[in-house]
Amino acid sequence: MKTLKNVRLETGEYFDKRQRLQTKTELFDLKIEGKKIKQITPATKNSEEPGVDMQGKLCLPAFKDMHNHLDKTYLSLPWKACIPSKNLAHRLKLEAEELTELAKTTEQRASTMIEKYLDRGVDHIRTHVNIDPFIGLKNLEGVKKALKKYEKYLTADIIAFPQHGLLTHPEMPGLLREALNSGATMLGALDPGGIDQDIEHSLQTTMDIAKEFQVDVDMHLHDPGQLGYYTMDKWLDMIEEQDFRGKTAFSHAFGLCDLSNKAWENIYPRLQQYNVQILTTIPISMNKRLLPIEALQRSGIFVGIGCDGFYDSWSPYVSGDVVEKLRNYCDYTGKSNEQALRQSLSLITNNLTPLNENGQKQWPKVNDIANFVFIDAVCSAQVAARIPKKRILMHEGNFYSSKSK
Repeated sequence: MKTLKNVRLETGEYFDKRQRLQTKTELFDLKIEGKKIKQITPATKNSEEPGVDMQGKLCLPAFKDMHNHLDKTYLSLPWKACIPSKNLAHRLKLEAEELTELAKTTEQRASTMIEKYLDRGVDHIRTHVNIDPFIGLKNLEGVKKALKKYEKYLTADIIAFPQHGLLTHPEMPGLLREALNSGATMLGALDPGGIDQDIEHSLQTTMDIAKEFQVDVDMHLHDPGQLGYYTMDKWLDMIEEQDFRGKTAFSHAFGLCDLSNKAWENIYPRLQQYNVQILTTIPISMNKRLLPIEALQRSGIFVGIGCDGFYDSWSPYVSGDVVEKLRNYCDYTGKSNEQALRQSLSLITNNLTPLNENGQKQWPKVNDIANFVFIDAVCSAQVAARIPKKRILMHEGNFYSSKSK
């Protein structure tokens, strides 16, 4: 049994003298047995009971990065900026030219990225891993070794990802099957229209492999406008026809931006009906439209945030901090009040927030898994707005530190 003393938990909300909504917090002692919370009691002053004094740090659900590429980063290598590209096809060509060399250091680079995630309070990573004719399964082997070293502190989904197309190289379907036989837990896909240039064939091949191995599918869909919309609409048809409900995520999903009312009314109920997840990297730039995240959430559709790759051949930027991604989203969309900031946390915690939309306490509870991040902050709204840097991760009752790997 492990006791965590003086843990700050959100318990409700109130209005201050200026009628400004504030989050109420109180101090508690948490008893952890194995992976689970066994007892939550008000903090006892001057208690001599042995335990770890958390000194009033705010306790939040551990963070999740729902879209990442552990195999792509340049972290741990000498500095280099990326080569500018003309379009997605050109970027893929440039990436292919260095894959063989980078594959030699996949485990090292992925390990460096994982440590940064753990230091920032992330205990789950959904990582896409290149499976391609240039390096075969080498990146998968390196990422698996890296994740194995940290399995006490995080979980992961490993997606066999055809970054250079599913139909563009005849050996790709076989390589993806090899990857799913070798430790990949999900199947990826990439722009059946823009890259494979055969939407129906690409989608059906993806469906065939997924059903053969009984795995979920996470599709990178960069294609905008009608092309991207048609791709999603066609896949939703296939979900119904081939009984594949509850096993799909659309990453990026730019085809959902700027929908007409008719298109909206067609696709949103179907995303909800078939339990499709939408995963976004919050691409805030002059060239990208932000997904209608709030509309998706109001429709009961799961939305999660990921950092994508950071510091790699695609971009020299991105810090790899999902809280920074969250803050950027809140800033860009004008969220400034307590409730809006507080509830935005759901985007990086798989929909889990300490308070519900009505300001009532809903987490943590006895028998919940002890997956926490402790932060020097007074409430989750402050975390979303100010990005506190110092964080302590507990995963399944185990504290992580850089010395404990």
